Amino acid sequence: MFMFESDTADQVWLEAASALKLQAARQLQGSRCGNTAELLHVLLHVRDPRQRWVLSRTPGMSVAFAIVEVIGIVNGRKDAGYLNFFNASLPRYSGESVEYYGAYGHRLRSHFGFDQLRRAANALECNPDGRQVLLQIWDPATDFPSEAGTPRAEDIPCNICSMLKLRQGKLEWSQTMRSNDVFRGLPYNFIQFTTLQEVIAGWLGAELGTYSHFSDSLHVYEKDMNATFSSARIAIPENRDSLSLPMKDAERIWSEMNRRVDLLVTDQVSGRQFAGLAQIEDAPQSFTNLMAVVVADAARRRGKISAMHKAIEICANPVLQHLWRNWEARKSKKKAPQKARVRTADILMQA
Repeated sequence: MFMFESDTADQVWLEAASALKLQAARQLQGSRCGNTAELLHVLLHVRDPRQRWVLSRTPGMSVAFAIVEVIGIVNGRKDAGYLNFFNASLPRYSGESVEYYGAYGHRLRSHFGFDQLRRAANALECNPDGRQVLLQIWDPATDFPSEAGTPRAEDIPCNICSMLKLRQGKLEWSQTMRSNDVFRGLPYNFIQFTTLQEVIAGWLGAELGTYSHFSDSLHVYEKDMNATFSSARIAIPENRDSLSLPMKDAERIWSEMNRRVDLLVTDQVSGRQFAGLAQIEDAPQSFTNLMAVVVADAARRRGKISAMHKAIEICANPVLQHLWRNWEARKSKKKAPQKARVRTADILMQA
């Protein structure tokens, strides 16, 4: 069993990537999507869940897409259009459909016939010593492979369940995954579930405990090894934004952010209106910081560059600003002449 532990998700991610680099030099594991370097039974432990952002990954991750994913999860969505707008390549991995089969938000808030997030908060409030609160995502009736071993759908959930416990006034969170792509999935998984942890902690009036993430198969695909193994630690600022609010306030604000995402996707926003959509009235600045990044990326995708710059200026979080600059540099680099690619074998020789 492998264990990687740090105060930040960024450092945990780098340590896991380094271990996979060593594994790639020893042995590759086949999969339906190509060869991988794989570690089995991996525990990733983040002591401060607010430090959820992986900044050292090269190329930079799509911070706006990560935020939009979280907005969709909190609001219980499963429709595909708004996600595809912010990540046009997503259907290649999750299938072409108007709805995503394994959407986490839908699974958590309605798939099983009740709202698991509200039930979890109510149960922990009434019985803070309890050990039975578990958020279920995997549904064996719909997700189990056929007897021939073929997948039931292209979008089978990788996250299986979340286990929540209140201890000494802090909400502890354990996340279990059957399969975890360290390059394309893990940075986003950290954001998704530590944010849910913070949201529910706010509902309970609790502090944040630690975040433990168990991956039964942590892997990197051969095509992503160059990028993953070239990533190196950078100095990053501390994320001090809090997303903890009482349930009534939180639901109102997340719902409003959801409404604005839908508006951005419709192409009915003029250049002058973008900056206004970034500012969340009667909400902590931390939510405006998130929305400013989403609005900036929507403006960029619409070719409204002036509106993009005005929107991102509203963001006062240095971590999000750093992530945005990385993402913007990545998109600009794609437009520039490409340098010769480094062979995977050359990187593995350095392991």
